[in-house]
Amino acid sequence: MIQALLVGVVAQSSLLLASLVVYRLRISDRFVGHLAGLGSGALLAAASFQLVPEAQASLDNLELGVWLLVGGAVFVVADAIVERRFGESGAMGIVVGNIADALPESLIFGIQMAAGLVSPALAVSVWVSNIPQALPPAADLRASGWPVRRQMLLWGSVVVAAGLFAAAGYGIAEVMSDADGARLAAFTTGALLTMLTTSMIPFAYQKGRVAAGVWAVVGFGLTLAAS
Repeated sequence: MIQALLVGVVAQSSLLLASLVVYRLRISDRFVGHLAGLGSGALLAAASFQLVPEAQASLDNLELGVWLLVGGAVFVVADAIVERRFGESGAMGIVVGNIADALPESLIFGIQMAAGLVSPALAVSVWVSNIPQALPPAADLRASGWPVRRQMLLWGSVVVAAGLFAAAGYGIAEVMSDADGARLAAFTTGALLTMLTTSMIPFAYQKGRVAAGVWAVVGFGLTLAAS
């Protein structure tokens, strides 16, 4: 279980590192948009070729559809709460989407680790893919006046929670031998698709214009090649 906690923390640690980079490097709005496009394409491919097949392995289409809707509904509610707290911000919507991705993903990690199914390559791919997902909102929050400590608290909390969720998934799998993460995969897909439609893709186009679409294709292709 301790190993699962550490893997969960390390795999998601790039979220925190990306949020700190924006205070050391000047990143243009256009480049932020290109990164958001790259991350959007990567997330679409991950949902299509990793999460959905994992859900389909154990769920029929009706149950899969229900969990997709649940994931989307949870994101909408969470995004509305964030908007009331911080004001309307595409960046915060992407942060909520990252959380909706990282925590169930870490829970799945823990479940798969208990079954001996997680490979180092998978953890590395998650670590790398988090960077274009976290840099754009982190850069936007910095531009809106967020100090480094506030971002460290935000993203650091997500990373710690990811480790705890991975440990919880490991414990669940030890108690329930039939746990496979299929519902979590469907839930995460629904949340991601909603976030991409309402926050990340509009954000990418606003910042990066047409080139953001090209970078989305690049992100999609790279993730497909690694699947």
